[in-house]
Amino acid sequence: MTCALKLPMQLFKLNISVLGNQSLLSCRLPTMKSMDMQSLHCCAALNEAVTARYRATRNRTLPLTYEMAKGPFRIGTEKSWNSWNTSNLLDGKRRSESAVDDIFIRRFITGTWHDLFVSEVIIKRQFNMIRIAGLVQRKVQPRKMYFLIGYTEELLSYWLKCPVKLELQTVATKEDAIYKYI
Repeated sequence: MTCALKLPMQLFKLNISVLGNQSLLSCRLPTMKSMDMQSLHCCAALNEAVTARYRATRNRTLPLTYEMAKGPFRIGTEKSWNSWNTSNLLDGKRRSESAVDDIFIRRFITGTWHDLFVSEVIIKRQFNMIRIAGLVQRKVQPRKMYFLIGYTEELLSYWLKCPVKLELQTVATKEDAIYKYI
């Protein structure tokens, strides 16, 4: 199938060929500097989704948590969102601010709780309150853990100008949070 589309001062030639379940699109565009024809080729997208998946190792030594083991297409059925808020609904307020705040919270938690968080940081926004949940290792003394909780809640509450509460669960080692090996 060949199509020619004539616009002012330019001539576009469009070729579409269908082969099985793939199609090939070819478009010829004249350049202004010379009259040589240049081509733009496109092909249909393949239906193999390989993004956001972990590649299996030979010895099955790569540990995955439950959240990591489930693919992104399972969000809402077998796995939940990492950020819970209603600002992305129709006519929601503070859409971009909520996204930037979530990135800031995750970076602050990663830096403050260095190598203590075993799972992803889950951020839940409810009314004016932000709740942060996750799994933490029992590497430090309880007194230091309470200090980190208070420090994190106070600074984030001051910076974000709303109450922040940490909801943490502790595990003895990282191996306790491993769901499977691939």
